[in-house]
Amino acid sequence: MIPIIQEIPLSDFELSLSEMHIFNMTRVLQIEKSMRLNGQLQPVIARVYERGYQLIDGFKRLAAAEDLKMKSLQCRVLNIDPTHAKILLLSYNRPHQSMEALEEAKVLQDLQETDSLNQNDLAELTGYSRSWVSRRLALINKIDKEISSDIIMGVITSSHARALIKLPRGNQKEVAHVITSYRLSSRQSDSLVEAFLRAKDDKEQQYILTYPEKILFNDQLYPQEEPYDQRLSSYGNELMQGTDKLIQSLKVMLTRLNDERTGMLNETEKVIVTSCFKKAAEYAKKLSEVITNLQIHKMDPIR
Repeated sequence: MIPIIQEIPLSDFELSLSEMHIFNMTRVLQIEKSMRLNGQLQPVIARVYERGYQLIDGFKRLAAAEDLKMKSLQCRVLNIDPTHAKILLLSYNRPHQSMEALEEAKVLQDLQETDSLNQNDLAELTGYSRSWVSRRLALINKIDKEISSDIIMGVITSSHARALIKLPRGNQKEVAHVITSYRLSSRQSDSLVEAFLRAKDDKEQQYILTYPEKILFNDQLYPQEEPYDQRLSSYGNELMQGTDKLIQSLKVMLTRLNDERTGMLNETEKVIVTSCFKKAAEYAKKLSEVITNLQIHKMDPIR
């Protein structure tokens, strides 16, 4: 039977399968921008459902449509059972690899638990190898449930999850807290996790979580004595030590600014944050003037 393309009101879509998706707000905003300019280019996919239409593919398009105040979406309607709907959830995203490993794992886990399918069944139905199925199921079994919920809600990304699964479940939440607090990138999260795993004892692990910037910028693991130069006076050493602390703070700030979420700040946030940056820039200008004057005095000939 040829699938039917219909115009479906947004309110008629049933979204239970969205629980297996990771909500990526950045991607939704990209799709929203495209739909605002070009309209809906591809129909969403849904199956006939008792209370309307169960959405299989097109959750980001639906979210974008809601933001754009659209009334309906073009939808390819299928008449299939719940099991095949989940299989299609995997297959529709396979060509462009738009599903993360954790999302694929959640679909497989649901098929295994709800539809009583073993790994051989899953491999045959999905077209993937049995080892692929096994790896995905092992992945989701290593994630703490609370962390898994945070990933689905978009609090942390699936890239962060790949780093966190290297840790025992008991350590994942505390490391995830550092990742979100410092807004670390996936690469920085990998570095943090690797350092945590190399730590010799609990004391060393706690230091890493308390001072993650020491790891991110390849400093020594334990705090060193403040720099001291015998050629300098007491005041000269104070200036050098203060500069060292300033540089470390700037490194942390630049790390936070180098985050994709800076592009998602709303206009009110931008106004507030920009005013803080302007104040910081004023102090930076004063610092530059002091340094310039110091250099000029250094070059002045002895009179």
